[in-house]
Amino acid sequence: MAYSYKLIEAKTLTTTTASITFSSIPQTYTDLLVLISARGDAGGQRDCYISFNGSTSNFSNRYMEMSNSLVASGTTARYIGAVSGTTTTANIFSNGAIYIPNYTSSQYKSFSGDYVAENNAQSTQVLTLSAQLWSNTAAITSIGFAPSSGSFIQYSTFYLYGINKS
Repeated sequence: MAYSYKLIEAKTLTTTTASITFSSIPQTYTDLLVLISARGDAGGQRDCYISFNGSTSNFSNRYMEMSNSLVASGTTARYIGAVSGTTTTANIFSNGAIYIPNYTSSQYKSFSGDYVAENNAQSTQVLTLSAQLWSNTAAITSIGFAPSSGSFIQYSTFYLYGINKS
């Protein structure tokens, strides 16, 4: 099966911003893909959270993280990965991809993500893989992102793609 990708919206921050939102998402695609390259203004690495249609409830997930030789797993609703902050290596941005299939369906919405927070030091690289569920039957019309503390800094980028299966 072939897939076609179309950039719906790109956001490159020009100032420090507490959160970003893609709103008025067209309902004409089968799936969505969000690509993120972000850094925060808080110290260390901070959690990054997602929301749909302004909602922060009815989310559940399972994630696995790997840092150095340590592997951990857990559940933290809406968590998609870590954002590099002020005490990590300067100018290093975290990167992630969030895939949301069937975002217009009247079923609960599953989505998955891969996220990496790098830091030019061996001991601080974090890779997060997550499988998530939003227990809501509404079509997704907006997607928001926010760090657990602080804000995203200038030059953080967020890209929203629509995907059609052909």
